[in-house]
Amino acid sequence: MRKKVFIARPVPFQVEQYIGRHCDYEIWRSQDPIPRDELLAGIKDAEGLITHGTKINEELLSQAPGLRIVCNISVGYDNLDIGALRKHGVWATHTPYVLDDTVADLVLGLMLAASRRIVELDAFIRAGDWKETIKSDLFGVDVHHATLGIIGMGRIGKAIAKRAKLGFDMNILYSSRTPKPELEEAFGAGYRSLDALLEQSDFVVLMTPLTPDTVNMMGAEQFRRMKPSAVFINASRGQTVDEAALVEALRSGTIRAAGLDVFREEPIPPDHPLLKLPNAVLVPHIGSATAQTRFNMAMLAAQNLVAAMRGDRPPNLIPELKDLP
Repeated sequence: MRKKVFIARPVPFQVEQYIGRHCDYEIWRSQDPIPRDELLAGIKDAEGLITHGTKINEELLSQAPGLRIVCNISVGYDNLDIGALRKHGVWATHTPYVLDDTVADLVLGLMLAASRRIVELDAFIRAGDWKETIKSDLFGVDVHHATLGIIGMGRIGKAIAKRAKLGFDMNILYSSRTPKPELEEAFGAGYRSLDALLEQSDFVVLMTPLTPDTVNMMGAEQFRRMKPSAVFINASRGQTVDEAALVEALRSGTIRAAGLDVFREEPIPPDHPLLKLPNAVLVPHIGSATAQTRFNMAMLAAQNLVAAMRGDRPPNLIPELKDLP
């Protein structure tokens, strides 16, 4: 008997076809987020769920007694209540590896845009203010040969370090839970405490996962430790940064500039003070937003789903649930 699954967001046609060859399914086809009542109705007799960012908690799991697996189309999984999943014996998977290079590309783009003031000077031209050779007050700072500090040296951090070292000959520092000898050998990276990294880096990139320990990891004290000439980049999660402290650091000149892909509230409110700061480069959480990468993520989630429906262990179980039978 074919298993029934629910797909809680649109997926590429080839991904839907792949699922359909192995499972019976229902799918939410609107580009708008699925309402909670529609989601609960869709999963009440489903054994598998594909989703992205949906809160998976006790309320949901208690109304889906047959659910066997939740497949997140994301590398992060802070939307999942691990305790509730464990209580109900439900597997959960994510989509690592397939987005690492795409996110790393964006981080380098944010570094260049913020340091060379690309967005600010684009607006300068469009406003008709370019009437003569620009003066020194509009100069940027170099990326090449500068010192890059990466907080959270996982797969994406390593991809960033590779681009920075081989492409821009940057000096690499990093802070993580454990040293990475292979990274030190490959790129001459230096392991530092968080405080030392902040004090020594020209660019600080935050790539840590969101956990209770990393909420507001970057606050007023951390920004004060950075160089006044330094550029801060966040492509992790918005909750890892105290945004009020960041706004004040940018306004006061405590740091030079910032490039942000993530925010505490998404979409960012139209009256947010970050939107008024010319030294903040902002993009709408596009780390993995290329057509090929989003296809790869959806297909990997589907492969995890189908494996579970066949009775196999899916290849990308989140670490906290790998011991579930």
